[in-house]
Amino acid sequence: MRARTAALARTAYLLTGDAHLAEDLVQMALFKAARAWHRIEGDPEPYVRRILYNQNISWWRRRRVPETSLGSHDHPTPPPDDDLRLSLEAALAELTDRQRTVLVLRFFEDLTEVQTGAALGIGPGTVKSTTREALARLRTLAPHLAELLEVGS
Repeated sequence: MRARTAALARTAYLLTGDAHLAEDLVQMALFKAARAWHRIEGDPEPYVRRILYNQNISWWRRRRVPETSLGSHDHPTPPPDDDLRLSLEAALAELTDRQRTVLVLRFFEDLTEVQTGAALGIGPGTVKSTTREALARLRTLAPHLAELLEVGS
């Protein structure tokens, strides 16, 4: 798991939009996985990622704080085009937590609609509609990113 912590941190950052919350999320997921280590069969990473998703959902169900701009936080691995990164982060910050989580699972984690629904405890139809709404909102918020958003068309 030590070798995969950076990848988990990137996913956690995309889920939370906050570097400090992402660190807390990864620590919590690793702690919970360590307590259940004797029950984990095979590769532990999918188990830890599931904890990551579920813990993030628990957090955003409990806290309803205003969103902050992602551009003001350190990013674990910045893409080469800083202007594009900042623009995309600002647009993602305008999405709801659920919309951002669905997009991260679908397009960053490359999960299917069924897998995303299973990870979040929602149906595939809800994943589809949430994805469609999130991509439409991104197109409205950042029309200059349309080329990147063609995946949902």
